[in-house]
Amino acid sequence: MLRPKVPTMPTPTGQVTPPAVVEPTAITQSHPAPVAAQPPASTRPTIQLTPGALITLVVGGTGVVLVLGTVLVSLLLAVAITAGSTAITALVIRSLMNSEHKRR
Repeated sequence: MLRPKVPTMPTPTGQVTPPAVVEPTAITQSHPAPVAAQPPASTRPTIQLTPGALITLVVGGTGVVLVLGTVLVSLLLAVAITAGSTAITALVIRSLMNSEHKRR
């Protein structure tokens, strides 16, 4: 049968140099630490809402909620109507099948 060959680690060729020794160095500060007097100013723009803009946001949000609610209710109504008509169709077909069996 087939036997897998285990690869052997080849011996290194050429000169092998030992790893370089890293010596720690001292860290010196050339300037004193800053004093925390004031927090840095934010670069983000501030949003100021005027009464007109606030009313627009409220009306827009209400409109979005009403439209989404209408769409979801109409989808639920479509599913309910489809289920009802499928059930009525099944009852009619079952009634026709039973009446056909009784006639024979």
